[in-house]
Amino acid sequence: MTLSEQTEPSSPGEALVNELLWVHGKIRHDLNVVRELSASVLAGVPADEVQAEIGRLQTNSPLWKLRVNCLYYCRFVHMHHTIEDVALFPELRRTNPALGPVVDRLEADHRLVSDYLDEIEEAVRAIGKEDTPQGRQRIVDGLDGMTDHLLAHLEFEEVEISPTLRQWTNWPYG
Repeated sequence: MTLSEQTEPSSPGEALVNELLWVHGKIRHDLNVVRELSASVLAGVPADEVQAEIGRLQTNSPLWKLRVNCLYYCRFVHMHHTIEDVALFPELRRTNPALGPVVDRLEADHRLVSDYLDEIEEAVRAIGKEDTPQGRQRIVDGLDGMTDHLLAHLEFEEVEISPTLRQWTNWPYG
């Protein structure tokens, strides 16, 4: 069984791993869609066609039901990482001190991904003010740069922390 295959939770820790895998799966899926949209925009696809694809996301993807666009995606990833930094990682350090170097790397990854997200958000805002080929390319370049780092981060996190999470019999926070 791979980490991407979720099992019926047999414990609170297993349920937490399943939740982590579910969220990461949605991040991966939606990142692919956003990258495809950005490539379409770069290629000059008319805005109404891109808007139609965003409309399909709104009805088909749980993470995008409220509001779908690149800025929302960036905010969602920021939020997910903030929750991990504030609530999950301190508990991982407390319950398994050997994970200290792993958590250090995950936190560094979060900072790097955050920088990419900030760049993407700035590029999206700029293209809203002045639509240029260079502005469109900036969005694509930001997404391409972030993709490699974010996907590697998600995989590393799943592999390294899932064994500890599975041992938790309840949420140790609080």
